[in-house]
Amino acid sequence: MSFDVSRKEAQQPAPPTTGHNGNVVAVLPSMSTVTANRLRLNPNTEHKPESYEGLQLEFSPLLFSSLERYLPPPMLSLPRDSKLHYMRDIILRYSPDGERIRVQRHREYRQKIISHYQPLHRELYTMHASNFFAPSFLKAINENKEEGFRSIMAEPTLGVFTFEMFQPRFCELLLSEVENFEKWVHETKFRIMRPNTMNKFGAVLDDFGLETMLGKLMEDFIRPISKGFHVDDSEVTLNVCLGKQFSGGDLFFRGVRCDKHVNTETQSDEILDYSHVPGRAVLHHGRHRHGARATTSGQRFNLLLWCRSSVFRELRKYQKDFSIWCGECQREKKEHQRVSISATKQELLKREGKSAT
Repeated sequence: MSFDVSRKEAQQPAPPTTGHNGNVVAVLPSMSTVTANRLRLNPNTEHKPESYEGLQLEFSPLLFSSLERYLPPPMLSLPRDSKLHYMRDIILRYSPDGERIRVQRHREYRQKIISHYQPLHRELYTMHASNFFAPSFLKAINENKEEGFRSIMAEPTLGVFTFEMFQPRFCELLLSEVENFEKWVHETKFRIMRPNTMNKFGAVLDDFGLETMLGKLMEDFIRPISKGFHVDDSEVTLNVCLGKQFSGGDLFFRGVRCDKHVNTETQSDEILDYSHVPGRAVLHHGRHRHGARATTSGQRFNLLLWCRSSVFRELRKYQKDFSIWCGECQREKKEHQRVSISATKQELLKREGKSAT
């Protein structure tokens, strides 16, 4: 999750990094239980995972909460310590040494910031849905039905959804908090990691204490929407304008593509140019080709959340047909079907002609 500031130039953000550190002593299930149980391919969306906040962990507590949904059914009723030990063993088994070192260093970097930075608006650091979200958005989330989501959303082009999300007061508080953080960075001369390497603007909100609140935002509010629109097994990006006075900075979209077709021609019905409105969100498939035009004057502040899916990334390694979501694959498949049907018709006509003679 990051806070993006555009100052007369386009942004191409890169996903931020996360991590925690510490040691956990837990009771491990018997080896027969461990070897007999394998992780699920798809998450159990009905299961409510436990909270791993407050524990000293090498990795983010949110990672363990997310992974718990993939545990085999017999393990879900085990004590939290047992589940934690089991999941930690899996993560450590597949996490390269270099990655663990990187996570450890980033954890230390983040802890250093959190231990010295004094938040300006502490109410932002805990989820207060009624104070954060627009009433229409909150109503749709509470109803948790596709028709409710459809009622508050527009879909100007396939796979791009826009809707009112945040109250103006929340946008003001978050802007104020980030400006206070930037002031602290300037006064202390603390070197921080930016959301991307293309310029010196923007801040990674997770790094100064907002990880828990943003994790709740993603898990309890973005996931239901993604599930409602059947994109919960893919990757989505949430982009919310928070305000300030600016001109330019429009988003443009050019169609969803797989790796093979990423540079193919854009069809007329895939073209969308979107102008930001404070408090209004854009939710789109992560594979949707998009970019941001230059901000020609003023400052544009946006909240960006990249919602990754390990299942989607893993399946992409083995899939050859992406016609479910790739626009070009869909066109190729339809053309192949048209040619095949036409050839079949021609063959049937030839046979009928021979039978008649």
